[in-house]
Amino acid sequence: MSKILVTGASGFLGSVIVYHLEKQNHNLTTLGISESDNIYCNLAESIPVLDSEFDWIIHIAGKAHFIPRTDIEMQRMFDVNVRGTKNLCSALEKGSIPKVFIFISSVAVYGLDFGENITEDYPLNGTTPYALSKIQAEHFLSEWCTSNSVMLGIVRPSLIASKNPPGNLGNMINGIKSGRYLSIGDGRTRKSVIMADDIVKIIPELAEKGGIYNICDNHHPSFLELETLIAKQLGKKKPISIPYWTAKCIALVGDIIGERFPLNSLKLNKIVRPLTFSNEKAKKGLNWEPLDVLSSFKIQ
Repeated sequence: MSKILVTGASGFLGSVIVYHLEKQNHNLTTLGISESDNIYCNLAESIPVLDSEFDWIIHIAGKAHFIPRTDIEMQRMFDVNVRGTKNLCSALEKGSIPKVFIFISSVAVYGLDFGENITEDYPLNGTTPYALSKIQAEHFLSEWCTSNSVMLGIVRPSLIASKNPPGNLGNMINGIKSGRYLSIGDGRTRKSVIMADDIVKIIPELAEKGGIYNICDNHHPSFLELETLIAKQLGKKKPISIPYWTAKCIALVGDIIGERFPLNSLKLNKIVRPLTFSNEKAKKGLNWEPLDVLSSFKIQ
């Protein structure tokens, strides 16, 4: 089995990937800022010492699900996602160059609030600190891996589903659980989602072939389908739906009040317009077939 270094192993996605790789009897070493990591290092601040050689690097460590509100917070995003990547590669140069480097990026790099069946050929127009930091990390790794003859595999996941998810999916779960969640319109807007387990499934073939791939399920569930699934698992009633025009009026109030208000026109626009991505390149090129999110997603 391959000797693998995994960064960010204690995080939401990293813990899922490590769990499955351990079941496959890979020789794993973890690096991060948790006491459970084999190598303790804050990549945003320092270059680790790597005494072992590794066949694969799986770089998951990063900062996400966070909107910077100050220059310091914005810089922290770049320190973690870009400088952390560079520090990791510096450590590999001082130690031993791997055969494969797998990087977990994001569909955020496209900078889209809406669109359908977006492919990997779409330009990287992301402008948020998170998107820009992922774009910069991708560009750096492309040059570094080429210079060092390393196979580079980049995956761009959509919204990730697993137990106790963070981000927008976690907010939906918490809102339905507390009874403070409102559905908007008919709820038929579709979003691309992927099970965290599917990212593990793609890694072996990705390590063989490399490349850049969007990953999501085939169905692209609607808000209504997700809301219904979550409410059923929580034993709650389906959320109350409000008309779009009502939500629009609330959003206009949010535009005036600012970020502390739960809804504004930008957020509403994202909710009522579809955003889906094509997974055809990964399915055909990596012989990969994703799980159906609505059949597989267990919130707890």
